[in-house]
Amino acid sequence: MHALPESTQRVAAELQRLRHPHAPRMLDDAARTAQQAADGLGVALGQIAKSIIFRRKSDDAAVLVVTSGDRRVDEKKVDALVGKTCRADAEFVKAKTGFAIGGVSPVAHSTAPVTLIDRELFRFDVIWAAAGHPHGVFQLSPHDLQRLTGAPVADVVQEASA
Repeated sequence: MHALPESTQRVAAELQRLRHPHAPRMLDDAARTAQQAADGLGVALGQIAKSIIFRRKSDDAAVLVVTSGDRRVDEKKVDALVGKTCRADAEFVKAKTGFAIGGVSPVAHSTAPVTLIDRELFRFDVIWAAAGHPHGVFQLSPHDLQRLTGAPVADVVQEASA
């Protein structure tokens, strides 16, 4: 585990603590985007659980929306669930989560975020999430994601185009 970057070691330790059966793995190429991750893993774009961080205006809390890689977050739907948000810059993301953009894991944040899980992830049996580093990912199911984060499942994405 010591060969992994520090942020990925944090994710690995949390996954182990939560008895998740799949440890993080490092990809040869960066997976900063959902498409890069899908290509690197040889899976469908929708199987990538991308972590999007927003900044809640009322209290400056980080709001993590874990969404399917082939969907776009509908900010109005998120706001209706958690209060008015705005986009988070790289400095805010790093300060609140302990992760750089492109490697934000759904677990092991330095400060627990308000989290929502996109119901579209449940189209898949197996999904992949970032493991704290642009090259790091780990395998899980949507049900595992819900168990690991304790977050509610919600409709948080724009309607898919036909």
